[in-house]
Amino acid sequence: MLSDPLKKTIRNAHQRIASSMDDYRPRASQNYLVAEIAKTLAGEYDKKQRICVVEAGTGTGKSLAYCLGALPLALKRNKKLVIATATVALQEQLLYKELPFFAQHSGLTFSYDLVKGRGRYICAHKLHNAVNGEQEQLALMPTLSSPLSDMEQKCLHQLHDAYQNKQWQGDRDSWADVIPDRVWHLIACDKHACQRQMKAHQTCPFHLARQKIAQMDVLVANHSLLLADLELGGGVILPEPENCIYVIDEAHHLPHITRDFSSAAATLKGTQDWLEKLLKFSGKLAQTIFSASASGSQFKLNDALDDVARGMKAVLSMLDSADFQYTEDDTYRFSHGVLPQQLTVQAKDISEASKTALRTLNKMHEALSSDVNDGDVKPFIADPILAESGQYIARLETLQKLWQSYAKESESVPHARWIKRMEYKNHHDYLLSDCPIEVGFYLKDKLWRECAGAVLCSATLSALGSFEHFAHESGLRSEQGVKFIKVPSPFDYPNQAQLHIPKTECEPTDKAFSDYLAKALPNTLDKSKANLVLFASYWQMHHVAERLRKQGWDILMQGELSRDTLIRRHKRRIDDAQGSVLFGTQSLSEGLDLPGDYLTNLVITKIPFAVPTSPIEEAQAEFVEQKGGNPFLSITVPDAAKKLVQSCGRLLRKERDSGVITIFDRRLITKRYGKAMLDTLPPFKRKIDY
Repeated sequence: MLSDPLKKTIRNAHQRIASSMDDYRPRASQNYLVAEIAKTLAGEYDKKQRICVVEAGTGTGKSLAYCLGALPLALKRNKKLVIATATVALQEQLLYKELPFFAQHSGLTFSYDLVKGRGRYICAHKLHNAVNGEQEQLALMPTLSSPLSDMEQKCLHQLHDAYQNKQWQGDRDSWADVIPDRVWHLIACDKHACQRQMKAHQTCPFHLARQKIAQMDVLVANHSLLLADLELGGGVILPEPENCIYVIDEAHHLPHITRDFSSAAATLKGTQDWLEKLLKFSGKLAQTIFSASASGSQFKLNDALDDVARGMKAVLSMLDSADFQYTEDDTYRFSHGVLPQQLTVQAKDISEASKTALRTLNKMHEALSSDVNDGDVKPFIADPILAESGQYIARLETLQKLWQSYAKESESVPHARWIKRMEYKNHHDYLLSDCPIEVGFYLKDKLWRECAGAVLCSATLSALGSFEHFAHESGLRSEQGVKFIKVPSPFDYPNQAQLHIPKTECEPTDKAFSDYLAKALPNTLDKSKANLVLFASYWQMHHVAERLRKQGWDILMQGELSRDTLIRRHKRRIDDAQGSVLFGTQSLSEGLDLPGDYLTNLVITKIPFAVPTSPIEEAQAEFVEQKGGNPFLSITVPDAAKKLVQSCGRLLRKERDSGVITIFDRRLITKRYGKAMLDTLPPFKRKIDY
């Protein structure tokens, strides 16, 4: 229960924040959100599962709301507050604006920091070896195929000098200039070579950062880092889930990012090539290990690798002779994820052999690490060996994950499995892929049932007026105690914006639609103001831009410049009272913040339906059909509805913003699903031409 002292703490913090903001206005929706988050996390709705799913419209102030609702309770109960975001922009906003302001004015005493993956830090020992090693030696490093160029060498020495002189803390993001990938891969921290238990690595930046994390009250991370921690069992990168209250912002991304983390892929001939290199490397590794038992481990490893290679050769031969009907992009998907019996048999053998190889290589790697720690092997000799064995361990982990899944003949969670045929000048290869269709079970087992509490929030979590689609995708459907909350935006939509659906000469599905857009857009755009046109495809965007440019239109188009440069030029034109026309695709419909005069005229060319052409999307549709459902209505329409809301959300960013949204898609009023989509949009003033 939420105690009276805790309620008072939250109220006092809210009052202090309000009095510190010049433009603060009391918002009933924000107050409600603070109360509901606090009550959920305090266990007033369910004592075991303290989870709330929040859809908060633009302008609600949800970051302030979840800080007020969650942080006092986390501090009181000695839990870490982990805020996970999907974008760097939101992380930076939290770190450099929201949290410093909250810490200064709320009256609460807390510490906060950013948590980054180890790959964003240097390994100090690797940096030292890279600078002090000979060029010939560096060329033999597993991360380099040729010696560093003069420019790369100069950068390497600059990094070393700055780190030695304590002018740089050793993370990639704080270095002012771009660090070339070849240089970074040579010195980056990795979990196999840079281990805290090894004396030479205890002061490496990553390990020092992790020690600092243990002292923080609030940790800001991204979704990928959160999932990486769960993949390792939880409590490895971040604190243990049972000691964390999670705020998952931009939560609509979570199911898709989880699916990517659960996927695996490997080529056949490409794998055979690195298996041969690993066979040769195993001798070097065994000779470096101090223990006399290393030779026995080497024989066991090599036997397992031979078994893997034999299995891969058999699969290659089978695929060469198989009569699969490949698509135009050389892809063949196994219907319902069911493999031919012959391939399943081979998968079982490869899975077992790769498991043995992985276990043995890990054992040898740990033995060498111990030798370094005990002083039996010099670090400068072991480090390049450990770095190389670490790369092979990572490859074996992925390989084993793929074939272990392929070996399963029946499973409760359906998988998409497919092959891509790859043609080269002198040879061919096959890329085999595996991906679970649904990941809700994973999040349920690894996160929701383990954490101390969770708040999932976004401006777009419901679809067609219901949380059902997101709840199913994220594993929260039918879970006891989950509180679903929808908080409206404080915007005065009817007076701030107009939604216009004009007459059109053809449907968006017609071939002539692109030419029609090129003819109709000049009458919709305003050269003196800020315009954003969102397209459903790159091809259509380029086609229309080419036509308009021939008519003298000056267009800023996504893909021709970096996103940052594009937005800067757009804003500069508006600041100079020149007007601007910005063309983009779906990726500009989210996370793009153009308040005030920076956007007053938004054009959406068509409903952003996804075409189910990828093997994963095809498998999802097939799975829904198998259960008697309609994939268009249960997957495609809800996804498109959420994207349409996101697209329309670009126009109004502040309470004083205003403008017009034009949508060139009559299906919003002619189709039943279109009317349902239209009803989920904010209550803009509507102008529909008939």
